[in-house]
Amino acid sequence: MSPGTLTETRVLMKGNEAIAEAAIRAGVQAYFGYPITPQSEISEYMARRLPASGGVFLQAESEVAAINMVYGAAGAGARVMTSTSSPGISLMQEGLSYLVGSELPCVVVNIMRGGPGLGNIAPSQADYFQATKSAGHGDGRNLVLAPSTIQEAADLTILAFDLADKYRNPVMILGDGYLGQMMEPVMFPEGRVPRAAPSWATTGTAEAPVRLINSIYLEPDELEAHNVRLQEKYRRMRAEVRVESYRMEDAEIAVAAYGIAARVARSAVDRARVRGLRAGLLRPISLYPFPTDAVAAAARTVRGFLTVELSAGEMVEDVRLAVEGRVPVRFYGRMGGAVPTPPELLERIELTLREVTAG
Repeated sequence: MSPGTLTETRVLMKGNEAIAEAAIRAGVQAYFGYPITPQSEISEYMARRLPASGGVFLQAESEVAAINMVYGAAGAGARVMTSTSSPGISLMQEGLSYLVGSELPCVVVNIMRGGPGLGNIAPSQADYFQATKSAGHGDGRNLVLAPSTIQEAADLTILAFDLADKYRNPVMILGDGYLGQMMEPVMFPEGRVPRAAPSWATTGTAEAPVRLINSIYLEPDELEAHNVRLQEKYRRMRAEVRVESYRMEDAEIAVAAYGIAARVARSAVDRARVRGLRAGLLRPISLYPFPTDAVAAAARTVRGFLTVELSAGEMVEDVRLAVEGRVPVRFYGRMGGAVPTPPELLERIELTLREVTAG
């Protein structure tokens, strides 16, 4: 069986455990992290499985330490990963900026919880800005992938390692507390042989040229040239846009949602169709790069958009930018760990459709 072939056995797993197992199947060689609910099962699973698979597991003393350990291992050419939840990502921002500036591949998992501050351990999508608009200070970017099922979480974790290597850039898996804790059947590909250290890594023989990895450019012209090259890389990342279109062929109202909110929205769309309302769903899978073209194309055929998020409204800004004023964009969000129900969203779809039809 080839490395990309799925095993025939479906296993019932938590989302966090599926992400960890997928990373092991992808050939992760080192994991550094610090426990924080609701993603701690990733660390627990890695502690059990990764050393037995020939990898390195280390529980760092903090999220700050963990991301800097990722920096060191990535610089040495290892396939490396960390995971945390919202406050932990805040602490990792400086290290993420160094990773981006030094062009080092890694995978970072954020299973979001309610905020701001300590908030709670309930599901949230309020880290969208933090994930998609920057990778710490400076003009850096992460690739960001947003699964909505446990199978997709496993598949996108494996993809994340390949994209990190392809672009020499951090890739973030952005989920929420529900996705991390819920259980669904999942299938995995066979494990891969860990890859050798790439040619740019700091490892090598004494006879090899010195390989220096850093993110410091003291001369303004040098740093500007480095940033220009990074921006060109981010433009190439547009090739990695991923989006799901559901019942959009004749839709009058488009619901935009990602992750767990998209699952609720999909049910609401089906209920709307039963009532004769032509609703459809656009689900961004890549949050950066955002599927701007798909949203813009939909705006030419629908009467309006309803963006649904577990936040006060963050992705809705990208939807509005893509729509460019062609049709109205409405927003519905729940905060603090509250999740809307399908009947609740059905009411919002009906209300939005009445509003946009009335003009």
